[in-house]
Parts: sequence; C-alpha cells; structure tokens
Amino acid sequence: MGVTMNATQLLIIPLLLTVFCAGKITQAEETAFSLVHDGESPYVIVLREDSTLVEQTAANELQQYLAKTTGVTLPIISEADHDGQPAIYIGPGKKFQTAFPDADLEELDADGIFLRTLGDSLFLCGGKSRGTLYAVYTFLEDVVGCRWWTSTEEYVPHRTTLDVPKLDITYTPTLRYRELWYRDSFEGIFASRLRLNGFHHPVPESYGGHYNILGFVHTFYPLLPPEQYFDQHPEWYSEINGERVWQHAQLCLTNDEMRKALTEKALERLRAMPEAGYISISQNDWYGRCECADCLAVEEVEGAPSGPLIRFVNAVAEDIEKEFPDTLVETLAYQYTRQAPKHVKPRHNVLVRLCSIECSFSEPLTAEVNTDFRQDIEAWKEISPQLFVWDYVANFASYIQPHPNWFVLAPNIRFFVENNVRGLFEQGDGGSSVGDFLAMRAWILSKLLWNPEQDFETLLMEFLTGYYGPAAQPLREYMDVIHEAVRRNNLFMRCYVHQTDDWLSLDDLNQATALMNQAETAVLDDAVLHERVIKARMPLEHVWLLRYYPLEREAQLAGKEFLGPEDPVAAVESFIANAERFNNQEYREAMRFEHYAPQLRARFRAPGEAPEACRELDESDYYVITDSLFSLFRPGELVTTVEDPAASDGKAARMPGTHSEWAIQYTIGQEIAEMGAVHCRIEVRADDAESEDTNLPVLQAGIYDTNIQQNVVVLEVPCEDIVGTEYREIDLGVHNLASGMYFWVAPAGGASAVYVDRIYVMKSN
Repeated sequence: MGVTMNATQLLIIPLLLTVFCAGKITQAEETAFSLVHDGESPYVIVLREDSTLVEQTAANELQQYLAKTTGVTLPIISEADHDGQPAIYIGPGKKFQTAFPDADLEELDADGIFLRTLGDSLFLCGGKSRGTLYAVYTFLEDVVGCRWWTSTEEYVPHRTTLDVPKLDITYTPTLRYRELWYRDSFEGIFASRLRLNGFHHPVPESYGGHYNILGFVHTFYPLLPPEQYFDQHPEWYSEINGERVWQHAQLCLTNDEMRKALTEKALERLRAMPEAGYISISQNDWYGRCECADCLAVEEVEGAPSGPLIRFVNAVAEDIEKEFPDTLVETLAYQYTRQAPKHVKPRHNVLVRLCSIECSFSEPLTAEVNTDFRQDIEAWKEISPQLFVWDYVANFASYIQPHPNWFVLAPNIRFFVENNVRGLFEQGDGGSSVGDFLAMRAWILSKLLWNPEQDFETLLMEFLTGYYGPAAQPLREYMDVIHEAVRRNNLFMRCYVHQTDDWLSLDDLNQATALMNQAETAVLDDAVLHERVIKARMPLEHVWLLRYYPLEREAQLAGKEFLGPEDPVAAVESFIANAERFNNQEYREAMRFEHYAPQLRARFRAPGEAPEACRELDESDYYVITDSLFSLFRPGELVTTVEDPAASDGKAARMPGTHSEWAIQYTIGQEIAEMGAVHCRIEVRADDAESEDTNLPVLQAGIYDTNIQQNVVVLEVPCEDIVGTEYREIDLGVHNLASGMYFWVAPAGGASAVYVDRIYVMKSN
C-alpha cells in the first residue's frame, strides 16, 4: 500500500501547473473552472460507451486520486448515461469527436497525450495503447500535484478546492520505448505511473501493457544451443585460431545452413507469440567472433565485425518479414560490433541497439573522452532506420558505492534523442535496494525518458525536497562533494569501478560524512524521512567499512580528522542489519548480499602477528592484507573462509583444486600505490598433491593491471614448494604498484586444495 505523506511529513510541493506544447513546457495561468470547491463538486467522470480496459483504468485512477486529494469521489458514468453535468471526458467518445472534429489521435502514436479544457469540460485522451492513461497521470501530476516517488511511497496533496487551469496539450514522447533496470520499476503499476513501457516492466494489460522483445538479448545460443547442435554442425559456430569451438564463441555468420536453421527457430518463437512485435537476433555476451576466411573477408570489405552481423541479421529479417511484416528484428552493436559497417545498411525492419559500456560516465557522452562512442552513434544514425540504445547508469562492480554520474543523465538522454534514438534502456542496479540514490535516479530518469527537455536541477531539487524534506539541502551539497572528487581526479568512470581510494580522499569522506550527519539530524523527529536518509547514506558507510584501516592509518600519520565509525564492528552489524531490513539482494552484479555479509564481518577480526620480515620495520614501510580483506569470487563455491590453526589469525581462504578461477583478489589502493617500489609476497600452503610428480603446479598467483589489461607478473608454484600443513612464502618480486592493479590467486589442479593466509608488501630498499 502506498504511503501518503501529509504536510507535517513533507515540505509542500508547489503545483507545477505546466503543460506540454509540441514537447515544450509552458506556464498555464488562467483558470478554466473549479473542479472541486469547498469540498463539493458537480462533476462526473464520463467514459465512452465502448471504452477500453486502459480507459477504464484511467477513469478509476483519476477518481481514486481526486478523492484522496479533495475528499470528493466523482461518479464514473458512461457517455450514454451522461445528462449534461459538468464532466471530465476519458477517451475519444462522441463528445470529444463533436468538440474536436479535426483532432487526429492517430498522430499521437501509442503513448501520446491530449489534454484540453473547453468551457467547463475537461478532455483527457491519447494514443490507442496507453495515451489516455498517460494523459490522466499528466493531469494528476502537473495540475493536482500528485507524486509517485517509489512503488510504495507517494505524495498526495490535500485541499478542499481544486481549480483547473486552461489546458491545451498535445504531446507525443520522442522515445517510444522507455525502460529502466531498477527493482522498483519491476512493479507494473508503478512502472505505468512513471510512463515506462519496456520489456522488463510487467505492466498489466489494463494499464496498457508493455513492449515484448522475444529473447530480449544475447540470443545466438538460446536459438541454436551448442549442446544440441555443435557435434553435428561444428561449422555453425566460430572458428578461432583455426579450430571450430563453441565455448566463449559466437556463430559463423556466413554459414547459410546455420542461418536457415536459426531463422526457423526464430519463426517458431514468433508463431507462438505473434503479437510480440519484436524479436532479438543478437550476439552472445562475450567476444569470440568467427575468424573463418568467409567472415574475415566480409569484415575486410565492411571495415568492422559489424559487417557480417548486419548482413546476417538482414537476411534473417527478410525471411521473417514474409510471415510477420510488422515485426522488428533487433540486434546489438556491442563491444566488438559497436563500430558501424562501411557499406551494408540495416533493413527497414532491423532495429540496432547500440551499447555504451566502454564509456566514461563521469562526463557526458559529448565530452572528448567519449569521442569513439560519439562517432559510432553518429555513424549508426546515418544508416539505421530504427536505432535504440542500451545505456549504463550503475556501477556493476559495487552497487553499494557512490557513483556520481548524476549530472550526465539529462545531457546524455538529450544526446541520444538528437541522434535519432527512439528507444532507450537505462540499465541501473536492479539487484540492489540500498545503492546510490536509487529512488531518485529511477524517478528522474523516468521523467527525462518521457520528456528529455526537462531541467535536471529542477527535477533533482523537486525529488530531494519532496522525498527527504528538510534533509534536501545537505544531501544536495553531499552530491556536489562526491561529484567534485571525480572531477578533480579526472576519473574515467566506467560502469565497473571496483574502488574509491583513487578518487575519494579522506578529506572528501570527512566532508561528505559531515553533510550526511546534517541531513540525518534534520529529520530525526520524522521516522519516515529518517529511514530514507539512513538508506541514502549506506553507500558512504560502505566506503568507510571497506577502507577503514587505510583511512584510519592515514588520519593518524597525517594528523587529520577521522569521521569514520568509532566502533567498526558495531558499524558492520548496523550496515548488514539495514541492508537486510531494506531487503537488499545483491552487492554487485549477480552477487548475493547474503554471501557478502560474512566477508564484511571478517574484515574486522583481529589480525595475527606481523610477518617476520616486517617486525622490525616502521609501520609506514609495510602493508599486510589478511584473508579477511580479500575479494572472494563466488564464495562458498569457488572459495571459502575456513578455520586453520596454521594461519596467522587462525583463518584462511581455501580454494578446491577443481577449478582455475582467480577466486581470490585484492585491489590495490592508494595506501600501497603511494609506497613506491615494494616487495610483494604471499603466504600459502596446499593439501596433499594429486600426483606423484612434485613439479606439477598447484597454484598460480599474479598481479593484473586493468589499465593495460594484462598481467604484470604471473607465478606458477609447484607442489614441492607449498604442500604441507605450514604456510610458506611465494615471492612475486619488486614492483611499482598503482591503482588499477590487483593481486590474484588461483588453484592450478595439482592439489586437492590450496590455502591463502595473507599478502604483504614492503618498501624495497
């Protein structure tokens, strides 16, 4: 059930009283009539006789929220029963046709809206799918003043008199497909109220439904699963290094037999759901394009790997059109296919969805740092009759971390629209409920998808004021502090940012924490608003927990203030309790929070004695990384924290010898990068060897540099070096480490299990 705030719980939101005119907002001044006066109204809501389910929903939504606002429930009647009372007309009935004989609602597309006052009458109509309902929502928001902040929290004003200004609004959104990947937007009715209509929004048919893309994305293998076809038809799959393979590969796009088989599978899907309107024929979610002579020849002619793809999809789309002439065939311009081909053009029934995954989201897409993507979208615009974009607005490496891309959201959406994009999927952190201002992001993005010309700062302050009340101003200042840290450090902010130490300083965190404290203090007497601020500060609290010891050490050595938690153990328990109370599901993409909570708790267990080589050194000359600080990949499956009396603190990270994944990692932060050249060592051991050959490797370890995307060092450790019950050191050598590097350790199969106690670095003499 929605939470209706009263005037003591929220700052009163001024009525916008705005209208759309050819997509532009203008101020309405003159009153047309009083819909409700002193708690009474002569008005009725009139439905045409052959009203649709969506129009009936529109009438019910209007009736419900007018009653919540004014206390007056307007009767809903059919046009046949209307006896001349003042009325709000829902949908294009006879009265509408008489009043506006020249109005052509077909021009409004599925979602366009028509709001018009005429005398003492109000007409709310729109496109045949969702337009009339959207017209009602526009009226309820812009005239009545209602706000749907989240799927469970709304604002409804209370007044006994409601005047309606003169309205003359006709508007069709430029973006016909509007989709957000946030948990709240997966609630269908809330998605409808935000005017979202994409694949993942389960909007009921009575609320207008949503677009359905058969397969949605990455459909090569779902259509032709290699488990079923590879043995008989290896030539259907990628040739890589002279060999036909299917693992981490694609399809051979110049193979006509494969194309015919895939086309038939696609047609089977369409026959089962002919009303879908879209079907995806798109590459798998990895690289591995085919390198056979025919595919490479097409690439050579077209100047890009997208050449074979578009030729292939065009051929499939041509066959699909014969049976389903109104269906669009969607494909991706993604990673290795992002660059447009030189010659071939997508057919009229092919929809290209361009992906922005490689971009920096600390600056708008028009900035120099994003030149490559800008050139790509301009090239696709010139050749694509149907162009969508898959955009990334979250940090998939760490959902619960500040991700200050707020100020590029509006300019980027406008940039897309200016380049003929007509569908936009904004992929947020759908697995999280405690990420960086998630409710605000979803609400603002939905407004911008509906009308990209709206002013971001106006929307931002409306949400902050309406949702956080008197905490709005310190929260706005907090956003500036976080954003300025990114700008000052010139961070290339991808959608996978693993750490904050190279851009969020101790001074930044202290300033941000002081502002969050102000925000919390401002709402201490309001339980609802206080809960919202607690949720808003969780990304900041997460940074303190992840970097507690380095920040505490820096503050002590530099004589600086330290506003991190006084008791980190209690802070961890509070953080976990809040995350669970707010029903958080993931802490990063596809990683469950329930598996992360034990890792957070482990960070603050007492460390063992310093490594022997460090015991005579000054504290600033070495740094120890215990197993409690490791990043564990698929904990409980590929790696587990276990009791081990031989480990320095009685616990270690254990990896079975049944895989070779880099399941133990540690991202290098400024506290190590600033030490200069350091000697790097790892303390490890292994269980009994699986073979009598003691030279077989049981463990691999290394240092990977994400800046150059390659290892700085890789070391293979044989059985004889580490098998046994005691820990031994392996030496990775002397290196100048930098942010953007990380240590990694993986089993190599020569032992039943390997254990890692800790990693440490010492300044090199």
